[in-house]
Amino acid sequence: MTHTTAPDRPSWAHDDFLLPPPNPAQRLNLTLAPRDAHRLELHAALTTAGVAPMPGDREAIDHLSTLPDHIHTALHRWLTHTTQ
Repeated sequence: MTHTTAPDRPSWAHDDFLLPPPNPAQRLNLTLAPRDAHRLELHAALTTAGVAPMPGDREAIDHLSTLPDHIHTALHRWLTHTTQ
């Protein structure tokens, strides 16, 4: 099926291609520090809950990211509970 936004324009459907799956042997063996993982998870949970972090919220998110795992788990549970 060809989709175009204007009938007189050519379709780009033939230019679309799928990327090959990643090669597991080329994967980098890196792990995130807990603080970085918490920060990314908080951003994702906030965005999923419909709360887009504002530019000034970065400091608060950075401070929340330093909290212990059990507190971070509670924060994540509270944020994800609002979307269920």
